[in-house]
Parts: sequence; C-alpha cells; structure tokens
Amino acid sequence: MKTLVIGASHKPIRYSYMAVKMLQDYKHEVVALGNRAREVEDWEILDGKPEIENIDTVTVYLNAVNQQEYYDYLLSLNPKRVIFNPGAENRELELLLNKNGIETLEACTLVMLRTGQY
Repeated sequence: MKTLVIGASHKPIRYSYMAVKMLQDYKHEVVALGNRAREVEDWEILDGKPEIENIDTVTVYLNAVNQQEYYDYLLSLNPKRVIFNPGAENRELELLLNKNGIETLEACTLVMLRTGQY
C-alpha cells in the first residue's frame, strides 16, 4: 500500500517526519511531499506536484489554507482515502473528495498505525 505524506518535513520533531518514519517501519511504501526537495537520511522529500501512480492513502499535514493549491492534484491522484491529521481538518476539501468517491478521515496517522487501524 503506497502512502503520500503531504506537508513532509525534514525536522525530526515534526509529526509529518515521524509519520514518514513510522510508515517505513510498518513496511508501507511512502512518498514524501514538502515545500522543498531535499534528501533526508535514507529517504527524500519531493516538491511540486509530481506524477505518482497507485496512491492508496494520502495523509495531510498542511493547514486548510495551504491545502488549497493541492485540491486538483489530490483529485488527479485518485487515492482510496485521505487522512486529515490534527490541525489539517478541511471540511471544504473533505466534501470535494467525498463527492468524487474518495474516503476521508479526520484522524492521526501515528495513532492509526500504532493501533492497527491503518
């Protein structure tokens, strides 16, 4: 199952960084997308809106204002679900995704992984 982390950070104290690492630990294929491309340890953060195929889950770590530029991009990826982590809740985007057959959750990726709900 391939997961896209939007709002990925290179800083270990950030939850998006922890999510990338934990997804890797749980053997999920992860693509990290941030505001600047860079190498981080044994993984990389991409920037822009790269073409990515077979995304099952998108987990969002951007606030609602910063998500606006990704609306069409998220729809083009056609994931099965999008997880809005705490602080990333966005009713407008949730409705748009649901209208297009994409499941949405307001949840914490880290908790979901630890409790076997991912």
